[in-house]
Amino acid sequence: MRYPILLLDADGTLLDFERAEDQALRLTLHRHGLPSDEETLSLYKEINRGLWTDFENGLITKQQILSRRFRELFAQLGIRDELAGFEEEYQLALGEGGFLLPGALEICRELREAGCRLYILTNGVEATQLSRLELSGLNPLLSGVFVSETTGYQKPQREYFEYVWQRIGGFAAEEALMVGDSLNSDIRGGAGAGVDTCWYNPRGMENRTETKPDYEIRDLNELINIAREGRL
Repeated sequence: MRYPILLLDADGTLLDFERAEDQALRLTLHRHGLPSDEETLSLYKEINRGLWTDFENGLITKQQILSRRFRELFAQLGIRDELAGFEEEYQLALGEGGFLLPGALEICRELREAGCRLYILTNGVEATQLSRLELSGLNPLLSGVFVSETTGYQKPQREYFEYVWQRIGGFAAEEALMVGDSLNSDIRGGAGAGVDTCWYNPRGMENRTETKPDYEIRDLNELINIAREGRL
């Protein structure tokens, strides 16, 4: 086995975050009598994406994301009410979105049966991420879950990965592969921490960054040959 330790991103790699996010947003907005059309959802996602990028780059804290994203959304929509508790309601709704991307459960099961240890490395809110993973059915296949909120650091910070390395028994960097859809948090982070990386790029996006993964795949099934033999 070339890579007996697989470090897997959650959202956009195994979990269908877009579906979970849409469901949670529509439900929470509807409960408050607010518009839940595509324009509103797109505006929120733009705001949220920008804040998470700042978080990954160490410019703001996770708490600032949670306190600002809906405040900024409502300000742009002209809603003056503070809507206390909206973030908490949204997190609870998001926690119910344990949707998997196609084939994710099957490939994780096959990798586990092949002898790989599977670990989830994810940025996010711990309670929400743990709830979604439990609902997804992935938990019995996992050897561990590391959420940024618990570690005190986030991908791509080297400290985040060092926290993980220290808590994986028998960890050897040359036996580990970081797999994720984000060139910034997953690939740049993994490479900076000294492990090989695999960019999951199902839409065939062009890599315009200086970050170069060791492998690039469009289908999760391609992980089998990589894990076993170190080749596509």
